[in-house]
Amino acid sequence: MAQLHEDFTKFLLDSGALKFGDFTLKSGRQSPYFINAGAFDDGMKIASLGDYYAQRIIAAIKDGILSNNIDTVFGPAYKGIPLAVSTSMALTNNYNMPVGFTFDRKERKDHGDGGMMVGKPLKDGMNVLLVDDVMTAGTAVRETLPKLKAEANVQVVGLILAVDRMERTKDSDFSAVKAVEQEFGFPVLPIANVREIFDAAKRISNSNGEPVMNQQLADCAAKYLLQYGA
Repeated sequence: MAQLHEDFTKFLLDSGALKFGDFTLKSGRQSPYFINAGAFDDGMKIASLGDYYAQRIIAAIKDGILSNNIDTVFGPAYKGIPLAVSTSMALTNNYNMPVGFTFDRKERKDHGDGGMMVGKPLKDGMNVLLVDDVMTAGTAVRETLPKLKAEANVQVVGLILAVDRMERTKDSDFSAVKAVEQEFGFPVLPIANVREIFDAAKRISNSNGEPVMNQQLADCAAKYLLQYGA
């Protein structure tokens, strides 16, 4: 997986999705790095991102963490929509694993085809794999699961993230990823976690031939994880 982590980190940097500096997060924390999923703003970037999600899924299947019996990939609106679509396409076209995609509407539609869901219809007994970008507190998962269960008695088999920030939740010493795994009983699998990304960034050079993550940034990142990491 080390090569995947390095390739993915370089992709995040080249896409402008990963930046180092001084950022104020929604939580109010001052972070030495920021991940912006909105930077995946063209066909090439989102197709590449979908393939990274697919690679992580295939690796988890080979390791016995996920079953290959996945009926649809679900992405919560709005950020999860392109993730679900691109992951489904990558699995189907690149890995000979045909799966559907599904996403929710923000409001129920009462005309035309109606309902809350778009894409592959959810039916009792289906295996659903969730995708999301970055988990901070697990709020999106807790909002999504009741919507799925309201549609059908589906089985959520796992959640794939782009990045695990590896930060403690406000109410425990667990990371949001571990808290969700314990609460709901399915695996939460990032393409890479922040420590893996930081390690890779130390090996990747910028246009000046210097490490993207220099010693000053590395020290700031270590201090941040010491304070907030799980």
